[in-house]
Amino acid sequence: AFAFAMPAHAARIGVLSNQNAAATAADFTGRLTGHTFTAVEIATVTPPLATLVNNFDAILLFEDGLFANAPNVGNVVAQFAQTGRPVVLGSFYEQDRSTTTSVAASGWGALESLDPNISDGFGTAYSARSLNPTSLVVHPLTYGVKTLAAHQFAGGNQAKSGTIVLARWAQPNAHGARDPAIALRFTGNACVMHVAIAADYSSYGAYGSVYSGDFYPLWQNAFDFAAAKCIVGNDQIVDSGALPAAPSNGGPVAVPALAEATLALLSLLLATAALGALRRRG
Repeated sequence: AFAFAMPAHAARIGVLSNQNAAATAADFTGRLTGHTFTAVEIATVTPPLATLVNNFDAILLFEDGLFANAPNVGNVVAQFAQTGRPVVLGSFYEQDRSTTTSVAASGWGALESLDPNISDGFGTAYSARSLNPTSLVVHPLTYGVKTLAAHQFAGGNQAKSGTIVLARWAQPNAHGARDPAIALRFTGNACVMHVAIAADYSSYGAYGSVYSGDFYPLWQNAFDFAAAKCIVGNDQIVDSGALPAAPSNGGPVAVPALAEATLALLSLLLATAALGALRRRG
């Protein structure tokens, strides 16, 4: 297997939430490197698309508590994603998705046509979650990630058909099906990631207590990948035998294309092997 070496791109990240946006931006500023984080309050105000495009290279969107403005925000974030700028979703996004029936969800408007997961009907699980290490797929989003745990603010999703599921929780969702922890979806120009754990966990307790494991490396990966426009660069070689796991709904697997450098290296290795075989026969 080959390791990923993420390119050194700096990104301006807009942290959009109806609650704890400023606290999360400050937490990530202190814990992560290479990017700037700016809080955007969206509880009652929807930022114009031009403002988002002019100020941010990528967006982190999450909520903490249901709010009626979610569809308006979802519409403009969908437009932002369709410009080719990546979007990262965190819990409790699934709580307000229109497929959540256990609460009075408002939905996320047009963003629901681009997001990787539907909710499992209940949304974010209020029980402990831990990462299933055997479910990890080699990818820039999972680089260096081995463990992840949450005391209750994670999970509650089901992958759409065609979504790339890169890791799952060890615990099932409300339907008893596999619950995606890290998921990625491409739709036209839009790249939308879903890291199904509360981005604002630092507002609820100390790291190592209520949340633990490779929480910060995972978010670092997400923003690094967003900064790279969701492209695996030509200097990054992935183990071609590590394919994405099947979505939890049994749909087809979406397999990302190998980078040009990978194909060139594989072609060179095959050509060398073939030449060696011919010489041995001679």
